[in-house]
Amino acid sequence: MARVELEQVRKVYPDGHVAVVGASFEVADGERVVLVGPSGCGKSTLLRMIAGLESISSGTLRIGERIVNDLPPKERDIAMVFQSYALYPHMNVARNLGFALELRGMPRDEITRRVREAADVLELGSMLERKPAQLSGGQRQRVALGRALVRQPQVFLLDEPLSNLDAKLRAGMRAEIARLHARLGTTMIYVTHDQIEAMTLGQRIVVLKDGQIQQIDTPMALYERPANLFVATFLGSPAMNVISGRLHRADGLVLHTDGLPPLALPDIKIPEAWLQKDVVVGIRPEHLHPVAEAAIASLTAVVETVEPVGNEIFVNLRHGSLPLVARLPPERMPETGATVGFSLRSGQVLFFDRDSGERLIA
Repeated sequence: MARVELEQVRKVYPDGHVAVVGASFEVADGERVVLVGPSGCGKSTLLRMIAGLESISSGTLRIGERIVNDLPPKERDIAMVFQSYALYPHMNVARNLGFALELRGMPRDEITRRVREAADVLELGSMLERKPAQLSGGQRQRVALGRALVRQPQVFLLDEPLSNLDAKLRAGMRAEIARLHARLGTTMIYVTHDQIEAMTLGQRIVVLKDGQIQQIDTPMALYERPANLFVATFLGSPAMNVISGRLHRADGLVLHTDGLPPLALPDIKIPEAWLQKDVVVGIRPEHLHPVAEAAIASLTAVVETVEPVGNEIFVNLRHGSLPLVARLPPERMPETGATVGFSLRSGQVLFFDRDSGERLIA
């Protein structure tokens, strides 16, 4: 296995488009890191540069102790799983798994051994004689994983491998990939636009936007302590509620917003420079707490729709002209059209600079 180190890696296309702006981070030996961001943020380009499928405009890329900027993919000792399964339809599962090894001229006995090992790990042993057309989507994706696994690479690269699967299969395959990584201990870099995949699969997550790294941290650290408003609103489902306004002190901390009633905030100690400053307040849906008495509510909102999802409900609200979402336990289901008061608690409200988007830390 090997660590992967990027130092100011940059990608500029001939037309001047900058796809990746000076990416610097390290993936430790045996670590599972997820690159996440919206479409066009540069995550797949970054992965393809690591794989050797895209040239590096500047910067340094190391795999293990080697600088691999100019090495072709076959000399980097990596294996890549793509969004498309790209299985050979005329070959059975066993030949699909071992074909790359055949091309290398590996002895037949060694190919058979590796194929059997991969099939056992991925529970494909009973399917080795089947053709891809006889497999489900999840089984085909396992074959694609197995094809990378038999190569026994130093680094696994996965580019949105589950995006073609339905929701149930995606959840199952996420668990399989996590179990596979725990069993093998292989360095793994995984690309996705799905923040739930990122949160559930990443030991650490690299969040990208417009080719720039926004933050690198563990899933819960990103969720609880986002570096900026983009990270805060990108991670979490439903997304964080955001309210723009200006902070004042009047019998406690208050956010004044044009066209809305003043929002009473937890009376935390903040720097004086924040007062009279344009800020964005961020509140996670689960941090809107219903209260029985309007007098102690930080805000009141009208229930527009209620979405039961089993173990919880999402309540879509309207606070004046502002849409909000609350996440509540199912036994507290309010009626559509009802006016509900909500309180806010210290430590559960985040503040961001309205102009830069950077999180303000009290």
